[in-house]
Amino acid sequence: MNLQDLKTPFPSDKISWRVGSTTRDKDKGIALAYITARDVMDRLDEVCGLEGWQCLYPFEGCCQLGIKIDGEWIWKSNGAGVTDYEGEKGRYSDAFKRAAVLWGVGRYLYGLPNEWVPIKQKGKSYVINGNPTLPDWALPNPTVKLTKEIKDKVFSQTIDCLAANDEQGLSQIWDEFENEEKLVLWGLFNSQQRTAMKKLTAKEI
Repeated sequence: MNLQDLKTPFPSDKISWRVGSTTRDKDKGIALAYITARDVMDRLDEVCGLEGWQCLYPFEGCCQLGIKIDGEWIWKSNGAGVTDYEGEKGRYSDAFKRAAVLWGVGRYLYGLPNEWVPIKQKGKSYVINGNPTLPDWALPNPTVKLTKEIKDKVFSQTIDCLAANDEQGLSQIWDEFENEEKLVLWGLFNSQQRTAMKKLTAKEI
């Protein structure tokens, strides 16, 4: 069992989308990506085996997700409130998915850039009109391949530039790469680091 496989991006057809913030005229909205609880279960089965994981709900809205590692159960837990869409059922599903995120399942989705996309009304709510395009690093088999050595070097140098408030150095590091490569490297950083990079350069890297 390789726990790093839990973090592998899902195929694009497994990604669902919902609308976040919208414009005043309800013409566009922020596309928010998510996966279903069933997809999470399939990933756990695939990586850990049918008997290698289990979940418990110690109290309402909380899920404990355990994985058996070297004969010992290791637990991580998270919780969720009642959802507008599925109520109590959605609460347990969200708690399960959030606990799985602590193990790395689908965590990369939090790093997707905010993208305004066309939306349309469906009943009393709004839905995405078509599916947004996922960046290369958010696909299971990226076409752009950068070695671990390059990724580690860029990450380390970028963090050093942020600490030193070195705008010129940061630009020099990233100007060496094509746009497709930048998208892959962008996925190495968390949201706070990406925000700091944008603030330092006053532009998208």
